[in-house]
Amino acid sequence: LFYLRVLPSSSEGFGIAEKIVLLTFISAVILMAILGNLLVMVAVCRDRQLRKIKTNYFIVSLAFADLLVSVLVMPFGAIELVQDNWIYGEMFCLVRTSLDVLLTTASILHLCCISLDRYYAICCQPLVYRNKMTPLRIAVMLGGCWVIPTFISFLPIMQGWNSIGIIDLIQQRQFNKASNSTYCIFMVNKPYAITCSVVAFYIPFFLMVLAYYRIYITAREHARQIQVLQRAGAPTDGRQHPPDQHSTHRMKTETKAAKTLCIIMGCFCLCWAPFFVTNIVDPFINYTVPGKLWTAFLWLGYINSGLNPFLYAFLNKSFRRAFLIILCCGDERYRRPSILGQTVPCSTTTINGSTHVLR
Repeated sequence: LFYLRVLPSSSEGFGIAEKIVLLTFISAVILMAILGNLLVMVAVCRDRQLRKIKTNYFIVSLAFADLLVSVLVMPFGAIELVQDNWIYGEMFCLVRTSLDVLLTTASILHLCCISLDRYYAICCQPLVYRNKMTPLRIAVMLGGCWVIPTFISFLPIMQGWNSIGIIDLIQQRQFNKASNSTYCIFMVNKPYAITCSVVAFYIPFFLMVLAYYRIYITAREHARQIQVLQRAGAPTDGRQHPPDQHSTHRMKTETKAAKTLCIIMGCFCLCWAPFFVTNIVDPFINYTVPGKLWTAFLWLGYINSGLNPFLYAFLNKSFRRAFLIILCCGDERYRRPSILGQTVPCSTTTINGSTHVLR
Protein backbone atom coordinates (compact mmCIF):
# COMPACT_ATOMS: atom_id res chain seq x y z
CA LEU A 1 0.00 0.00 0.00
CA PHE A 2 2.87 2.41 0.21
CA TYR A 3 5.62 3.56 -2.10
CA LEU A 4 5.37 2.64 -5.76
CA ARG A 5 8.74 1.10 -6.43
CA VAL A 6 8.47 -0.89 -9.65
CA LEU A 7 11.88 -0.90 -11.27
CA PRO A 8 12.58 -1.87 -14.87
CA SER A 9 13.88 -5.25 -13.79
CA SER A 10 10.83 -6.03 -11.65
CA SER A 11 8.90 -7.79 -14.38
CA GLU A 12 11.58 -8.77 -16.86
CA GLY A 13 11.50 -12.44 -17.74
CA PHE A 14 7.79 -12.96 -17.06
CA GLY A 15 6.42 -15.42 -19.57
CA ILE A 16 2.79 -15.75 -20.60
CA ALA A 17 2.08 -18.46 -18.04
CA GLU A 18 3.75 -16.45 -15.28
CA LYS A 19 1.76 -13.34 -16.19
CA ILE A 20 -1.50 -15.31 -16.08
CA VAL A 21 -0.69 -16.65 -12.63
CA LEU A 22 0.43 -13.21 -11.48
CA LEU A 23 -2.66 -11.50 -12.86
CA THR A 24 -4.93 -14.11 -11.24
CA PHE A 25 -3.29 -13.61 -7.85
CA ILE A 26 -3.38 -9.81 -8.08
CA SER A 27 -7.02 -9.84 -9.18
CA ALA A 28 -7.90 -12.04 -6.19
CA VAL A 29 -6.13 -9.62 -3.82
CA ILE A 30 -7.93 -6.60 -5.29
CA LEU A 31 -11.33 -8.32 -5.27
CA MET A 32 -10.81 -9.51 -1.68
CA ALA A 33 -9.90 -5.99 -0.56
CA ILE A 34 -12.86 -4.34 -2.32
CA LEU A 35 -15.53 -6.79 -1.16
CA GLY A 36 -14.14 -7.19 2.35
CA ASN A 37 -13.90 -3.48 3.09
CA LEU A 38 -17.29 -2.76 1.54
CA LEU A 39 -18.76 -5.46 3.75
CA VAL A 40 -17.27 -3.86 6.88
CA MET A 41 -18.66 -0.43 5.98
CA VAL A 42 -22.14 -1.77 5.16
CA ALA A 43 -22.18 -3.88 8.34
CA VAL A 44 -21.50 -0.91 10.60
CA CYS A 45 -23.98 1.30 8.73
CA ARG A 46 -26.79 -1.27 8.99
CA ASP A 47 -26.15 -2.68 12.48
CA ARG A 48 -27.29 -0.34 15.24
CA GLN A 49 -25.26 -2.11 17.92
CA LEU A 50 -22.05 -1.76 15.91
CA ARG A 51 -22.72 1.95 15.42
CA LYS A 52 -22.87 2.45 19.20
CA ILE A 53 -19.27 1.29 19.64
CA LYS A 54 -16.72 4.08 19.43
CA THR A 55 -13.96 1.84 18.08
CA ASN A 56 -16.01 1.12 14.98
CA TYR A 57 -15.72 4.73 13.81
CA PHE A 58 -12.02 4.04 13.33
CA ILE A 59 -12.78 0.69 11.69
CA VAL A 60 -15.13 2.25 9.13
CA SER A 61 -12.60 4.97 8.29
CA LEU A 62 -9.89 2.31 8.02
CA ALA A 63 -12.07 0.27 5.68
CA PHE A 64 -12.66 3.37 3.54
CA ALA A 65 -8.91 4.01 3.25
CA ASP A 66 -8.24 0.39 2.32
CA LEU A 67 -11.10 0.47 -0.19
CA LEU A 68 -9.57 3.51 -1.90
CA VAL A 69 -6.23 1.69 -2.06
CA SER A 70 -7.85 -1.28 -3.78
CA VAL A 71 -9.67 0.96 -6.27
CA LEU A 72 -7.24 3.84 -6.95
CA VAL A 73 -3.81 2.32 -6.36
CA MET A 74 -3.66 -1.44 -6.86
CA PRO A 75 -5.17 -1.68 -10.38
CA PHE A 76 -2.62 0.71 -11.95
CA GLY A 77 0.26 -1.06 -10.22
CA ALA A 78 -1.08 -4.38 -11.49
CA ILE A 79 -1.36 -3.10 -15.07
CA GLU A 80 2.21 -1.80 -15.07
CA LEU A 81 3.51 -4.98 -13.50
CA VAL A 82 1.87 -7.24 -16.08
CA GLN A 83 2.44 -5.01 -19.13
CA ASP A 84 5.97 -4.02 -18.05
CA ASN A 85 5.17 -0.45 -19.10
CA TRP A 86 3.63 2.75 -17.69
CA ILE A 87 1.25 4.34 -20.20
CA TYR A 88 -0.47 7.05 -18.13
CA GLY A 89 2.10 9.84 -18.21
CA GLU A 90 4.45 11.46 -15.72
CA MET A 91 1.88 13.65 -13.94
CA PHE A 92 -0.50 10.78 -13.24
CA CYS A 93 2.48 8.78 -12.03
CA LEU A 94 3.08 11.43 -9.37
CA VAL A 95 -0.62 11.55 -8.46
CA ARG A 96 -0.88 7.79 -8.22
CA THR A 97 2.28 7.59 -6.12
CA SER A 98 1.03 10.35 -3.81
CA LEU A 99 -2.27 8.51 -3.36
CA ASP A 100 -0.34 5.34 -2.60
CA VAL A 101 1.66 7.01 0.17
CA LEU A 102 -1.35 8.94 1.50
CA LEU A 103 -3.76 6.02 1.73
CA THR A 104 -1.19 3.55 3.02
CA THR A 105 -0.09 5.87 5.80
CA ALA A 106 -3.73 6.63 6.65
CA SER A 107 -4.44 2.91 6.93
CA ILE A 108 -1.53 2.35 9.32
CA LEU A 109 -2.44 5.39 11.46
CA HIS A 110 -5.99 4.08 11.80
CA LEU A 111 -4.64 0.81 13.17
CA CYS A 112 -2.61 2.82 15.68
CA CYS A 113 -5.68 4.79 16.79
CA ILE A 114 -7.66 1.58 17.23
CA SER A 115 -4.96 0.19 19.51
CA LEU A 116 -4.94 3.38 21.61
CA ASP A 117 -8.74 3.37 21.86
CA ARG A 118 -8.75 -0.20 23.14
CA TYR A 119 -5.89 0.52 25.53
CA TYR A 120 -7.88 3.28 27.24
CA ALA A 121 -11.02 1.11 27.27
CA ILE A 122 -9.46 -2.00 28.78
CA CYS A 123 -6.57 -0.70 30.89
CA CYS A 124 -8.06 2.49 32.37
CA GLN A 125 -10.98 3.40 34.60
CA PRO A 126 -14.34 3.86 32.79
CA LEU A 127 -14.32 7.58 33.65
CA VAL A 128 -10.85 7.93 32.10
CA TYR A 129 -12.05 6.22 28.91
CA ARG A 130 -15.11 8.48 28.68
CA ASN A 131 -12.93 11.55 29.18
CA LYS A 132 -10.32 10.41 26.65
CA MET A 133 -12.63 9.14 23.91
CA THR A 134 -15.11 11.97 23.55
CA PRO A 135 -16.77 12.53 20.14
CA LEU A 136 -14.56 15.59 19.61
CA ARG A 137 -11.35 13.67 20.34
CA ILE A 138 -12.42 10.83 18.06
CA ALA A 139 -13.07 13.36 15.28
CA VAL A 140 -9.64 14.93 15.86
CA MET A 141 -7.93 11.54 15.77
CA LEU A 142 -9.74 10.58 12.57
CA GLY A 143 -8.81 13.93 11.03
CA GLY A 144 -5.18 13.37 11.98
CA CYS A 145 -5.22 9.96 10.30
CA TRP A 146 -6.04 11.70 7.01
CA VAL A 147 -4.24 15.04 7.37
CA ILE A 148 -0.84 13.85 8.64
CA PRO A 149 -0.21 11.61 5.60
CA THR A 150 -0.59 14.57 3.24
CA PHE A 151 2.62 16.06 4.66
CA ILE A 152 4.61 13.00 3.55
CA SER A 153 2.74 12.31 0.31
CA PHE A 154 1.37 15.03 -1.98
CA LEU A 155 3.40 17.89 -0.53
CA PRO A 156 6.94 16.44 -0.82
CA ILE A 157 6.28 14.28 -3.88
CA MET A 158 4.78 17.06 -5.98
CA GLN A 159 7.64 19.35 -4.89
CA GLY A 160 10.20 16.68 -5.74
CA TRP A 161 11.78 16.64 -2.29
CA ASN A 162 12.11 12.86 -2.39
CA SER A 163 14.31 12.99 -5.52
CA ILE A 164 16.85 15.60 -4.39
CA GLY A 165 20.30 14.21 -5.08
CA ILE A 166 19.14 11.15 -7.06
CA ILE A 167 17.45 12.74 -10.08
CA ASP A 168 19.98 11.27 -12.52
CA LEU A 169 19.46 7.77 -11.16
CA ILE A 170 15.68 8.12 -11.39
CA GLN A 171 15.87 9.28 -15.01
CA GLN A 172 18.07 6.33 -15.90
CA ARG A 173 15.50 3.89 -14.54
CA GLN A 174 12.44 5.61 -15.96
CA PHE A 175 13.18 4.48 -19.49
CA ASN A 176 14.41 1.10 -20.71
CA LYS A 177 16.00 1.51 -24.14
CA ALA A 178 16.21 -2.24 -24.73
CA SER A 179 12.44 -2.76 -24.49
CA ASN A 180 11.44 0.84 -25.28
CA SER A 181 9.37 0.87 -22.08
CA THR A 182 8.60 3.68 -19.64
CA TYR A 183 8.20 3.12 -15.89
CA CYS A 184 6.59 4.97 -13.02
CA ILE A 185 9.65 5.18 -10.79
CA PHE A 186 9.39 6.38 -7.23
CA MET A 187 12.76 6.46 -5.52
CA VAL A 188 13.55 8.23 -2.27
CA ASN A 189 16.68 9.87 -0.92
CA LYS A 190 17.96 9.13 2.57
CA PRO A 191 16.22 11.99 4.46
CA TYR A 192 12.85 11.25 2.87
CA ALA A 193 13.19 7.49 3.40
CA ILE A 194 13.95 7.92 7.09
CA THR A 195 11.36 10.64 7.76
CA CYS A 196 8.47 8.96 5.99
CA SER A 197 9.24 5.48 7.30
CA VAL A 198 9.38 6.78 10.87
CA VAL A 199 6.10 8.71 10.55
CA ALA A 200 4.22 6.08 8.57
CA PHE A 201 5.42 2.89 10.26
CA TYR A 202 7.91 2.98 13.10
CA ILE A 203 6.12 5.45 15.42
CA PRO A 204 2.68 3.80 14.94
CA PHE A 205 4.32 0.38 15.33
CA PHE A 206 5.95 1.41 18.61
CA LEU A 207 2.67 2.79 19.99
CA MET A 208 0.76 -0.32 18.92
CA VAL A 209 3.27 -2.62 20.59
CA LEU A 210 3.06 -0.67 23.85
CA ALA A 211 -0.75 -0.55 23.79
CA TYR A 212 -1.22 -4.23 22.98
CA TYR A 213 1.39 -5.24 25.55
CA ARG A 214 -0.48 -3.35 28.26
CA ILE A 215 -3.78 -4.85 27.09
CA TYR A 216 -2.29 -8.34 27.26
CA ILE A 217 -0.87 -7.76 30.75
CA THR A 218 -4.17 -6.34 31.99
CA ALA A 219 -6.21 -9.19 30.54
CA ARG A 220 -3.85 -11.77 32.05
CA GLU A 221 -4.03 -10.08 35.47
CA HIS A 222 -7.81 -9.97 35.34
CA ALA A 223 -7.90 -13.65 34.41
CA ARG A 224 -5.67 -14.47 37.38
CA GLN A 225 -7.91 -12.48 39.73
CA ILE A 226 -11.01 -14.27 38.46
CA GLN A 227 -9.36 -17.65 39.00
CA VAL A 228 -8.40 -16.71 42.55
CA LEU A 229 -11.98 -15.65 43.32
CA GLN A 230 -13.38 -18.83 41.82
CA ARG A 231 -11.09 -21.01 43.92
CA ALA A 232 -11.66 -19.04 47.12
CA GLY A 233 -15.43 -18.83 46.83
CA ALA A 234 -16.95 -16.52 49.43
CA PRO A 235 -15.52 -17.45 52.84
CA THR A 236 -16.74 -14.30 54.64
CA ASP A 237 -20.16 -15.79 55.44
CA GLY A 238 -19.02 -19.40 55.74
CA ARG A 239 -20.94 -20.53 52.65
CA GLN A 240 -19.73 -21.49 49.22
CA HIS A 241 -21.34 -19.53 46.42
CA PRO A 242 -21.08 -20.38 42.74
CA PRO A 243 -18.56 -18.32 40.76
CA ASP A 244 -19.69 -14.97 39.38
CA GLN A 245 -20.69 -16.21 35.95
CA HIS A 246 -21.26 -12.70 34.63
CA SER A 247 -17.75 -11.60 35.59
CA THR A 248 -16.30 -14.84 34.24
CA HIS A 249 -18.02 -14.33 30.91
CA ARG A 250 -16.81 -10.75 30.67
CA MET A 251 -13.30 -11.87 31.51
CA LYS A 252 -13.38 -14.47 28.75
CA THR A 253 -14.51 -11.90 26.20
CA GLU A 254 -11.81 -9.50 27.35
CA THR A 255 -9.11 -12.17 27.04
CA LYS A 256 -10.39 -13.17 23.61
CA ALA A 257 -10.34 -9.53 22.50
CA ALA A 258 -6.70 -9.23 23.60
CA LYS A 259 -5.79 -12.35 21.62
CA THR A 260 -7.62 -10.97 18.59
CA LEU A 261 -5.59 -7.77 18.79
CA CYS A 262 -2.37 -9.78 18.94
CA ILE A 263 -3.35 -11.67 15.79
CA ILE A 264 -4.17 -8.43 13.96
CA MET A 265 -0.89 -6.93 15.14
CA GLY A 266 1.03 -9.98 13.96
CA CYS A 267 -0.53 -9.81 10.51
CA PHE A 268 0.25 -6.10 10.31
CA CYS A 269 3.93 -6.70 11.12
CA LEU A 270 4.19 -9.62 8.71
CA CYS A 271 2.75 -7.55 5.86
CA TRP A 272 4.57 -4.24 6.40
CA ALA A 273 7.83 -4.82 8.28
CA PRO A 274 9.73 -6.27 5.26
CA PHE A 275 8.87 -3.26 3.11
CA PHE A 276 9.72 -0.55 5.62
CA VAL A 277 12.96 -2.18 6.68
CA THR A 278 14.00 -2.39 3.04
CA ASN A 279 12.78 1.15 2.39
CA ILE A 280 15.30 2.56 4.87
CA VAL A 281 18.15 0.18 4.01
CA ASP A 282 18.03 0.57 0.22
CA PRO A 283 19.28 4.23 -0.02
CA PHE A 284 22.26 3.31 2.17
CA ILE A 285 23.32 0.42 -0.09
CA ASN A 286 23.18 2.47 -3.31
CA TYR A 287 19.70 1.27 -4.34
CA THR A 288 20.83 -2.28 -5.06
CA VAL A 289 17.73 -4.11 -3.77
CA PRO A 290 16.36 -6.22 -6.69
CA GLY A 291 13.21 -4.92 -8.34
CA LYS A 292 11.34 -8.20 -7.94
CA LEU A 293 12.02 -8.19 -4.21
CA TRP A 294 10.60 -4.65 -4.00
CA THR A 295 7.52 -5.81 -5.89
CA ALA A 296 7.02 -8.78 -3.58
CA PHE A 297 7.30 -6.62 -0.44
CA LEU A 298 4.98 -3.98 -1.93
CA TRP A 299 2.22 -6.45 -2.72
CA LEU A 300 2.67 -8.13 0.64
CA GLY A 301 1.73 -4.75 2.09
CA TYR A 302 -1.22 -4.47 -0.28
CA ILE A 303 -2.55 -7.77 1.05
CA ASN A 304 -2.96 -6.14 4.45
CA SER A 305 -5.73 -3.95 2.99
CA GLY A 306 -7.79 -7.01 2.18
CA LEU A 307 -6.83 -8.98 5.26
CA ASN A 308 -8.28 -6.84 8.07
CA PRO A 309 -11.98 -7.34 7.12
CA PHE A 310 -11.53 -11.11 7.20
CA LEU A 311 -9.81 -10.92 10.58
CA TYR A 312 -12.86 -9.09 11.92
CA ALA A 313 -15.22 -11.59 10.28
CA PHE A 314 -13.60 -14.68 11.77
CA LEU A 315 -12.42 -13.30 15.12
CA ASN A 316 -15.22 -10.94 16.19
CA LYS A 317 -18.65 -12.33 16.98
CA SER A 318 -20.56 -9.08 16.40
CA PHE A 319 -19.02 -8.46 12.99
CA ARG A 320 -19.45 -12.12 12.05
CA ARG A 321 -23.15 -11.93 12.87
CA ALA A 322 -23.55 -8.68 10.93
CA PHE A 323 -21.75 -10.17 7.92
CA LEU A 324 -23.95 -13.27 7.95
CA ILE A 325 -27.09 -11.13 8.09
CA ILE A 326 -25.93 -9.14 5.05
CA LEU A 327 -24.77 -12.15 3.04
CA CYS A 328 -27.86 -14.20 3.92
CA CYS A 329 -30.25 -11.35 3.13
CA GLY A 330 -31.33 -10.70 6.70
CA ASP A 331 -31.86 -14.33 7.75
CA GLU A 332 -33.52 -14.24 11.20
CA ARG A 333 -31.31 -17.09 12.46
CA TYR A 334 -28.35 -14.72 12.69
CA ARG A 335 -30.08 -11.81 14.38
CA ARG A 336 -29.14 -10.85 17.95
CA PRO A 337 -31.28 -12.32 20.72
CA SER A 338 -33.16 -9.62 22.58
CA ILE A 339 -31.22 -10.31 25.78
CA LEU A 340 -28.09 -8.98 24.16
CA GLY A 341 -29.73 -5.65 23.62
CA GLN A 342 -29.97 -4.93 27.31
CA THR A 343 -28.22 -1.90 28.72
CA VAL A 344 -24.59 -2.45 29.61
CA PRO A 345 -23.77 -1.57 33.25
CA CYS A 346 -21.92 1.68 33.75
CA SER A 347 -18.95 -0.21 35.23
CA THR A 348 -18.20 -1.85 31.91
CA THR A 349 -17.38 -0.73 28.42
CA THR A 350 -18.15 -2.32 25.08
CA ILE A 351 -15.24 -2.78 22.71
CA ASN A 352 -15.77 -3.99 19.17
CA GLY A 353 -18.87 -5.92 20.11
CA SER A 354 -17.57 -7.43 23.37
CA THR A 355 -18.30 -6.27 26.91
CA HIS A 356 -15.18 -5.67 28.97
CA VAL A 357 -14.87 -5.31 32.73
CA LEU A 358 -12.75 -2.35 33.75
CA ARG A 359 -10.87 -1.46 36.90
